[in-house]
Amino acid sequence: MSHILALDQGTTSSRALIFDHAGQIVAMAQEEFPQHFPRSGWVEHDPMDIWNSQEKTARAALKKAGLAAKDLTAVGITNQRETTLIWERATGKPIGPAIVWQDRRTASFCDELERDGGGVPIERKTGLRIDPYFSGTKIRWMLDHVDGARVRAEKGELAFGTVDTWLLWQLTGGEVHATDPSNASRTLLYNIHEHAWDPELLKLLDIPESLLPEVKPSSGIFGEGAKGSVCEGVPIAGIGGDQQAALFGQACFQPGMAKNTYGTGCFLLMQTGDHAQKSENNLLTTAACQPGDEVRYALEGSVFIGGAVVQWLRDGLGIIQSAPEIEKLATSVPDSGGVFFVPAFSGLGAPHWDPEARGIIVGIERGTTAAHIARAAMEGICYQVADLLTAMDADAEVPLSELRVDGGASANDLLMQMQADLIQVPVVRPKCVETTALGAAYLAGLATGFWKDLDEIAAQWQVDKTFEPKISAAEAKARRRQWNRAVERSKRWTEDD
Repeated sequence: MSHILALDQGTTSSRALIFDHAGQIVAMAQEEFPQHFPRSGWVEHDPMDIWNSQEKTARAALKKAGLAAKDLTAVGITNQRETTLIWERATGKPIGPAIVWQDRRTASFCDELERDGGGVPIERKTGLRIDPYFSGTKIRWMLDHVDGARVRAEKGELAFGTVDTWLLWQLTGGEVHATDPSNASRTLLYNIHEHAWDPELLKLLDIPESLLPEVKPSSGIFGEGAKGSVCEGVPIAGIGGDQQAALFGQACFQPGMAKNTYGTGCFLLMQTGDHAQKSENNLLTTAACQPGDEVRYALEGSVFIGGAVVQWLRDGLGIIQSAPEIEKLATSVPDSGGVFFVPAFSGLGAPHWDPEARGIIVGIERGTTAAHIARAAMEGICYQVADLLTAMDADAEVPLSELRVDGGASANDLLMQMQADLIQVPVVRPKCVETTALGAAYLAGLATGFWKDLDEIAAQWQVDKTFEPKISAAEAKARRRQWNRAVERSKRWTEDD
């Protein structure tokens, strides 16, 4: 038993990675699955697509590595957070599509909650703010709009879960209904100070507690793979929401250390240790991955559309054929030609928090080309992260000295250089950028003794490349001033006149 299997279930694809004791990738498999957009602002997944693609990649990764379940020490799970599923306890059958974290259908209910004063207890107890992003209002919507769902939920016939809970249920043959604090803390229902589901918040959102999973430490034995499953008999010993798992995989164990993940969205997290630091600058206070009984917190800023803008350029506009092509296209021009692209396709996250914002491209002239738009799209990702870092610096006791980066788009050297230029802080890319999956592997490995302690894990982290700022602070400030003008024009776009 010499390997750890990490299941990395993301927004647009499922992946499985096998790690050895050195934290090196032995094998990996990935499969995209369909995205569904039934109405404006709605984003859905088929729960069975999530499970089937994840199981398929796990089997493929084991086959590539020449391994079987008996060769695994443990399985770790990391997942797209906030995406909401409800299923029948008796059959495991979903009662409807999964509502994805990007979905904005509950915006009007969120406005109503805010007007009625719900934001005060929610922020005080959860560290979050009222927004359609989080799971709680999605649960409420499903109970109110799926025929018979509320009555069945109150009878205890239904189970809610974020994607980690859904995968755990499937892997254990319906034996285990559980989650961890990093996922529970994203629901609007979990008191991060009391470390429990909160009765007042459940009442506020009108959600029966019988729906909810048990909350266990992120690193610990959740259950074993069921007979006939891809991980039959193997302990499932680690769960972490993707962004907290990446913070863990980046070995950001000390307060003040931060990472940014470039995935479908972008997520900047700073470790704050056992202190649940309240943000004064529109960031979130969230539970970090909890190794054993140690309570950990983080400050977080979320960009809803990061790498997804590249996917849109490929699938929506057709100006590139594959995501990696964007770097070559963007490099073909020296700058964006005065074009600014705010990719607020699903509203704006931190620090703006405007669900009514929408995407906007400004500064287009007769000479604007696809290359300028591609470069502006890449810069738009970096500007959003820079906005987060400015807010985080204002909240933090010590200014950030470096930003550790990961996620698929962090392999793009141009993007990373743009980022360093705009934030005026070194951007450090590790040799292993698959830190979300690595974090899940570390959590599972710690629980089973595969790795001894956090010091052993931290010693495995290695630098691949450091990107130093190449423009002046004055130039960065001027560019960001123009960006802020574009952002203001994108805000409140769908509000009624």
